[in-house]
Amino acid sequence: MARLPYVDPATAPARVRETLERTAVPLNIFRMMAHAESNLRSLLRLGGTILAKQQLSARLRELTILRVARLSRAEYEWVQHVPIAKAAGATAAQIAALAADNITAPCFDDREQLVLRFADELVRNVRVSDQTFALVAQQFPPREIVELILAVGYYMLIARLLETTAVDLEADAGTAIVDALR
Repeated sequence: MARLPYVDPATAPARVRETLERTAVPLNIFRMMAHAESNLRSLLRLGGTILAKQQLSARLRELTILRVARLSRAEYEWVQHVPIAKAAGATAAQIAALAADNITAPCFDDREQLVLRFADELVRNVRVSDQTFALVAQQFPPREIVELILAVGYYMLIARLLETTAVDLEADAGTAIVDALR
């Protein structure tokens, strides 16, 4: 059970109600975010740009988000992103390996392992090691490196909101959110 009540769109201020009504799926996370009235639109906009506008491949982004969810012990984030990851090309073996915390499994190619290592170091240490950063800089342009950092940071924030407020898990939304952003 959530530690805070969810914002009810029917009684929310007009700007919050309008924002919630525009979401593709009325997920509990959005109704919890709505407590931060001034931040709601910006948070949703940033999440939307991460999901739909980054140059970083959707598959790498989703593998990264699933890794952040595992490291953060954020079941809600994991459940909502597994179908998105599958739609982005992640395999069942990759999802199983991430669920088992095995980021060096043979189902991941070298680039995927490197991105997962980068995400691990970013979550665990804040600053990625010089060695890992140099390897990533050889494989990815600066834009994609910064996009990767932003994706990790955003989903760490979401995981902390989910876990601290104990947002109730509902059925996964499939790809409805990503589809609506296209």
